[in-house]
Amino acid sequence: MLSALLFFCLVGSVAGVIAGLFGIGGGVVIVPALMVAFNQQGIDSAVVIHLAIGTSLAIITVTGASSALGHWKQGAVVVELLKRMLPGLMLGAVLGGVIAGQLRADLLERYFGVFMLLLALRMLLAKPPTPGQSPAGHPAMFAAGTFIGTFSALFGVGGGVLSVPWLARSGAHLAQAIGTSAACGLPIALVGAVTFMMTGYGQAALPSYSTGYLYWPAFAGIALFSVPCARYGVRLAHHLSPRLLRRLFALLMLLVGLKLIV
Repeated sequence: MLSALLFFCLVGSVAGVIAGLFGIGGGVVIVPALMVAFNQQGIDSAVVIHLAIGTSLAIITVTGASSALGHWKQGAVVVELLKRMLPGLMLGAVLGGVIAGQLRADLLERYFGVFMLLLALRMLLAKPPTPGQSPAGHPAMFAAGTFIGTFSALFGVGGGVLSVPWLARSGAHLAQAIGTSAACGLPIALVGAVTFMMTGYGQAALPSYSTGYLYWPAFAGIALFSVPCARYGVRLAHHLSPRLLRRLFALLMLLVGLKLIV
């Protein structure tokens, strides 16, 4: 157990630095790392991916709260945009958790691998989001929130890769889009984590110290280190080449995605 806790602390440190360095949710690091750790612990493969995603969402509630608070203090959260998207985000988080609960582990792993590949390609090829003039109407904001919430909860990530471009097109400048996206990630993670706890409740294959698809030792170790390390990642971003780092990180995600698919 001690070696596992040390590994979780290491994962939290790396995930925090990457989240701060690239401005993306640490879930893209946490989920694959937890899958490796859970397989090494001998946890039943039928629940490994679900347990990794549910635990990742719970961790993001802590890291996301810290990030959202920091952006809020800087006035970078557009409350009106957040209000318009909130119902869809929460509905989507429930849908994502329920859909994941119905998928076999091997299918969910492959879908997560495809998601990693698409995210890596986006990091390599995408241009900065095109700014828009004004928010979309309430139905469009609800639909966008539902879409973002569903896929974010389904794969255990914060959703920034989806919400930042949408918010930028809805009239927020880049700093506001990033800040509002951080605030959007909090309800997704919270509702998604609770949904994974409920859908996994009573699963016989789960390890001790689990509540549904939430493994508390991993949550504690990663959450403890990811928040302070995210601040270090933000500072580090100002001293390194972001373009080179994004390419290296995208290459790593391509490799992880291919491994999960093949």
